[in-house]
Amino acid sequence: PGPFAGAPAPNGGFGPYSCAAGEWPWSCLAECESSGRWHVNTGNSYYGGLQFWQPTWEQYGGLKYAPRADLATRAEQIAVAKRVLADQGWDAWPDCSRKYKLKGRIHTVQSGETLSSIARKYGIKGGSQALYKANAQMIGPHPDRLNIGTQLVIPPSAQRALR
Repeated sequence: PGPFAGAPAPNGGFGPYSCAAGEWPWSCLAECESSGRWHVNTGNSYYGGLQFWQPTWEQYGGLKYAPRADLATRAEQIAVAKRVLADQGWDAWPDCSRKYKLKGRIHTVQSGETLSSIARKYGIKGGSQALYKANAQMIGPHPDRLNIGTQLVIPPSAQRALR
């Protein structure tokens, strides 16, 4: 797994942030967005630890878990956040993602996927080589051996947004 699946940050440690010892980067984003209060409802139309706007919660499958994000568990909020992230990238949390230097869109490796198939899926200019270059630290020296669940950064050269 990668840094977005509860493992250490890409540099091998948890980085300079005490919140990163939780599930990096979600604990840090929640700390920034809501002071780490996963069940917060302040009446500002944003709910839960990651401050979901209700239409976003609904669009990305949150109703499967609860009527609003603040009524869902931490794990359920993170599951929805990962879907938002795959589509919108870190810009879904603009201020807090900048604070923690998070950029780009993310793809979680599924069984049977290769760098080539993922690069095709997103229309990445430079194909699998560009995808590997953007993720070499997470993948390691063997690009032909992807671990299921590894979260890869989709380079800005990707031409397709997925819904």
